[in-house]
Amino acid sequence: MIHITANNQFTFELNGSKNDLTITGNESNIQFEKIADNHFSILIGTKSYNAELIHLDSASKTACIKVNGNKYDIVLKDQYDDLLKSLGIDVGAAKKINDIKAPMPGLVLKVLVKDGDVIKKGDNLLVLEAMKMENSIKAPADATIKAVKITAGDKVEKNQVMILLA
Repeated sequence: MIHITANNQFTFELNGSKNDLTITGNESNIQFEKIADNHFSILIGTKSYNAELIHLDSASKTACIKVNGNKYDIVLKDQYDDLLKSLGIDVGAAKKINDIKAPMPGLVLKVLVKDGDVIKKGDNLLVLEAMKMENSIKAPADATIKAVKITAGDKVEKNQVMILLA
């Protein structure tokens, strides 16, 4: 069984195998047909839907899909997620990162953020030169910059705290 939550308001349970799915409460068979990359035709009973997979993060079991022109943020949970939750283990609550440390000794070339900036996972935070190569240090998660501890021209040692996150 797979639990699906769409836009934090619609919930569904899918039962069955890949080729024989049903939605709990609506025992109609569901048929998927791939039309092109990330584009699908879905038939539920007698209703047809066009779906497009916009984004998929299999690690966090989240996706963004567009169905007949409407966008949905999807969270998927299976029986193992339910079991872990019942045991008090929250898989999604990974260790919170509170700071950005220098991955190697080097020279700070550019600082691209300032205190109070809101950052998204993957945003460039600074450029560090090490071994004559420029390395972009990226945000590991969505956060707010609490304090920037370095400036352009600073030399840093490995594991030195460069940026604090809130």
